[in-house]
Amino acid sequence: MASEKALEPTPAPNFYRGRAKDYIDLHDQVQTSVSLLDNLETFLSTFQKDLAAVAGQISELQDRSKDIDNRLKSRKRIEKPLSSLLLEITIPPSLASIILDTNVGEPWIDAITDFERRLNTSKARTRVKAARDLGEVAEGLRIVAATKLRAFFLALFQPIRGSVTTNMQVIQTSVLLKYGSLFAFLKRQAPAVSTELQRAYVGAARLYYETGFRRYARSLGVIKARSLDKFETLTTMQSEATMKLERLQYAKINGPGVTLAYMADDKTHKDPIEALVRSLLLVFVDNATAEYSFLSTFFNARPTLAPAEPTAPPSAVLSPDGGTFTELLSPSISEFGSKAPMSSTTPGLGGFVSFVAKSKEEQATIDVIWKQVMDPVMEYCTAFIRSILDPVPQTIPLLTMIRIAEDIVAEIQKRHCPPAETYVFGLSLQMWPIFQKGMTEHIESVKKLAEGTSSGYFGRSSTTTDTMVENICGQYVVFFNSFVFLTDSEADNMIFSNLLRLRQEIAKLIVRHTTQGNDTLVKARQQSKFYEILLQGLSKGTHHTAHMKLQQEIAHWAYLEEDTRRKIVSAGQGRR
Repeated sequence: MASEKALEPTPAPNFYRGRAKDYIDLHDQVQTSVSLLDNLETFLSTFQKDLAAVAGQISELQDRSKDIDNRLKSRKRIEKPLSSLLLEITIPPSLASIILDTNVGEPWIDAITDFERRLNTSKARTRVKAARDLGEVAEGLRIVAATKLRAFFLALFQPIRGSVTTNMQVIQTSVLLKYGSLFAFLKRQAPAVSTELQRAYVGAARLYYETGFRRYARSLGVIKARSLDKFETLTTMQSEATMKLERLQYAKINGPGVTLAYMADDKTHKDPIEALVRSLLLVFVDNATAEYSFLSTFFNARPTLAPAEPTAPPSAVLSPDGGTFTELLSPSISEFGSKAPMSSTTPGLGGFVSFVAKSKEEQATIDVIWKQVMDPVMEYCTAFIRSILDPVPQTIPLLTMIRIAEDIVAEIQKRHCPPAETYVFGLSLQMWPIFQKGMTEHIESVKKLAEGTSSGYFGRSSTTTDTMVENICGQYVVFFNSFVFLTDSEADNMIFSNLLRLRQEIAKLIVRHTTQGNDTLVKARQQSKFYEILLQGLSKGTHHTAHMKLQQEIAHWAYLEEDTRRKIVSAGQGRR
């Protein structure tokens, strides 16, 4: 081994110097790497701090972003309501221009509706500064609108006050109702102005109807003066004992045409008193119900705004004076036209629908306005009716007038006009005591004649004649058949109780008259003759043959007639 190591070559000195240089370089590189690592460690430490700071800023930005996003969502949520509020409280220049620069007309209908909606919104948003700022502008426009509307409606009322020939119903349906929303605006936003206009209309309408009905009642009075019908008791009647069906037709609305004012100019024209009363009441009811319908529609302002609804074409009503109104639904076409039958159509303005008040207070208010307008009319009607009832009219025409009044009350109920219904019902109540008085006089006259304490028209003695008794029987038949014709209800006690009393007295009269002689056969034949007159008249005098009371009446006299025939047979056999 020693020899082997001895044989290895010994490195040269330059070799060691080269390796040392490499180590030195390596050492320098290690030192450089360590330095770089130290610098990198320092950088990473600083970067970590900076990264932590950036992370904090990013978190803050995220929070701010969320806050901004929430605020954006909140703004979006209030964007539409705010936009709607601005649209509602602001008044467009075009709307202000219509109110300030134009006269009242059809464009105002929509404009005022829009303006009132904005005005109400502005008043409801007093906490909003913008609404408060616009409040003064809106109030100024409200005053201007109220001023112009006042002048507009007063001008519309003027023709009604100025002439009775003005077609009032056309003004009401075609003009006033069309601008009803404008008056409703005044009632809600300018109550003092609406009250003034209401008084102005009431004054104009009152004068209009008063003038028309005064002239009409005067014309009917002229025709009435030509009537010669006077009250006569059953025992003093000299007229022909025939049932006058043409006069009984006046007991219904759907009957003959009305008497028109111009007919009074014809000195030969005559109408029975029941026709005159019917004409007056028909003219009254048509005008009264139409006026009530208009008042309840025009002056009954809606509490809230509602879209306008189209109305039916206007319809006219009966005219109390010549040339006053237009085509009529019932019962006459015009005072200068021909007669026409009464229609069953129920009139009312704006489509002829009945008005039903939403509350008793509203109806009471409309009733008061209606009475203010129609009071003079009712006075003229009452005065005319009183002139008919004093002196007492004939009984059948009086019952005819009662029936037409009752029929009109039923019609008014359909048209819903409570004050007119009360008034006409009151008229019929005034007629019933007079009717009862007349029936009592008829009964008493027959009773006195039967008892021999009075006389008929043939003499002043209490002695009766065949002609007298036949006439009374014929008049009784006319009474009974007429009353049956005029009475739909078989349970009408006032009518049939009076007829029963009258029948009893007539039966007594026949018996008394036929007992004046001593011959039994002659008496029986006379009684049979009178009973036959009654039976024939009752059977042929009316179309109401199925009426229970008529059947009972026929059965009563038939029984007496049959009993009399048995007496005739018995008396004849006795003589043999």
